[in-house]
Amino acid sequence: MTTRYGASRADVDALLADWGEPRYRADQVWDALWRQQIALEDDTALPRALRDRLVDALPLALDPVTELTAHDGMTSKWLWACTRDRAQIETVLMRYPERATVCVSSQAGCAMGCTFCATGQAGFERHLDAGEIVEQVLRAAQASPQRVSNVVFMGMGEPLVNYDNTWAAVERIHDDLGLSARRITVSTVGVAPAMRRLAAERLPVTLAVSLHAATDAEREQLVPLNRRYPIAEVLDAAAEFAGAKGRRVTFEYACIEGVNDSPAQAEVLGRLLGAFPGVGGAHVNLIPLNPTDGFGGHAPAGPSLEAFAARLRGHGVTATVRRNRGTDIAAACGQLRSRELMPQEPPPSARMAP
Repeated sequence: MTTRYGASRADVDALLADWGEPRYRADQVWDALWRQQIALEDDTALPRALRDRLVDALPLALDPVTELTAHDGMTSKWLWACTRDRAQIETVLMRYPERATVCVSSQAGCAMGCTFCATGQAGFERHLDAGEIVEQVLRAAQASPQRVSNVVFMGMGEPLVNYDNTWAAVERIHDDLGLSARRITVSTVGVAPAMRRLAAERLPVTLAVSLHAATDAEREQLVPLNRRYPIAEVLDAAAEFAGAKGRRVTFEYACIEGVNDSPAQAEVLGRLLGAFPGVGGAHVNLIPLNPTDGFGGHAPAGPSLEAFAARLRGHGVTATVRRNRGTDIAAACGQLRSRELMPQEPPPSARMAP
């Protein structure tokens, strides 16, 4: 059975035609799903009997397990159970005054095994299909007073290992939802062949590479995939993408106190990325570590992060320090799923969403 956001326009047209409905009904249904971004159950432009029939024929792919909203009311996180097999995935909505960003999962679990990541610690279950990925965006959009302006593939899983479904979801988000490709970010831990494949695609999405270290010896301790695709190969693939798309590549760097945050390591990283080719060179996004139960590291203090960023800028590298959001609701990748698998009380500063 086709799920609601896995269905194409041709699927919707055929379904309504089989039921003997006039053509304009298919237009109404499609408009509700992708332009108005409302639930079919709430589409009062459709007769009640038709709505009920559509809900049965086009079921949702995700059931909510838990929804938490941060104490500031601006970050929400969902833990979903996929209806076909109850695999659990996560979605995060980050709201700003005039817009919102949705962070989606591309897999249930992850096989990359990054040591500081809660998802990597839990292991891999399966790929998500395109409908399951896209539904995360639409369900979050329905819950957001602000317009969803950005989608980031930075939730559970490695998007470029689930390449075909990830790209199909990107095309749906761009073509059907109408979001600019430049506002869709695909994050990877460094699957170099898939990065080169991405460079040849028709849409100029944004690429974010999870680097986390400047030497192979250090990176292998954090990102096991580095043994297969070392830093030089990852940077070469990133440069190919930057040249093909005319886009600046972002390098994500999870800062861990005493592990990868020293002045000397900042200098090595600055020299490594200072000569990165392409429009605008390299951009490094410094991310204070979100602690997980399976990894004992901590984020450096704020002044240390700013000093690290300043050293990168001294090499001509654009560097920003991300402000972590939703730490009181386990908003980092895989944390809420891990908590559900090992139940405990939610943090006192979080509240259940209504």
